[in-house]
Amino acid sequence: MEKRLTHLNEAGRARMIDITEKDITKRTAVAKGRIKTSPETLRLIKNHGLKKGDVLAVAQVAGIMGAKKTSEIIPMCHPINLTGVDLDFQLDEKKGVIEIEAMVKVTGQTGVEMEALTAVSVAALTIYDMCKAVDKGMVIEEIYLVKKTGGKSGDFYREK
Repeated sequence: MEKRLTHLNEAGRARMIDITEKDITKRTAVAKGRIKTSPETLRLIKNHGLKKGDVLAVAQVAGIMGAKKTSEIIPMCHPINLTGVDLDFQLDEKKGVIEIEAMVKVTGQTGVEMEALTAVSVAALTIYDMCKAVDKGMVIEEIYLVKKTGGKSGDFYREK
C-alpha cells in the first residue's frame, strides 16, 4: 500500500480532507511533552512562588483552550466538538523537569491527535511564559503522540 500525503490535492496544493462520508466513531488521543527548568524554578512552581500565580493551574486551562482552538491555528485541521480534554503534570524536582500529558476525546468523523499535541504545546509555552522572568533557559522538548484510538486508520500505540 502506497503512503501519500493526504492534505494535498491532485495539483499538489494544500486541501482540507473531505470527511463527509466518514463514520462517526469514538476517538481519543494522548500526547506527551516536557519542559526543562532549573531545579530552583521548579521549586517556585511547586510552591506557588511566582508573582503571576499558580503556573500549573494556568497551564492546565491554557492547554484545554489550545486543544479547543487547534483548527484556528493549524490550517488543515477540521473544527470539531471535543467531548473531553484533560492534562496531567508530573514534576521531577531533581532534574527540573515537568512532564506534560494531554488526553483528548471526541465522538466524530476525524481524530484528535493534533488537538492533543496542541494542548501539550500550549501548556508548555504557558509554563515558559509564566516563568521566563526567573528562567529564560527553559527548554521545551519531546512533544509526541503516545496513542490514538478509533477511526478508519485504526489504533496507534507508540512503542516504548
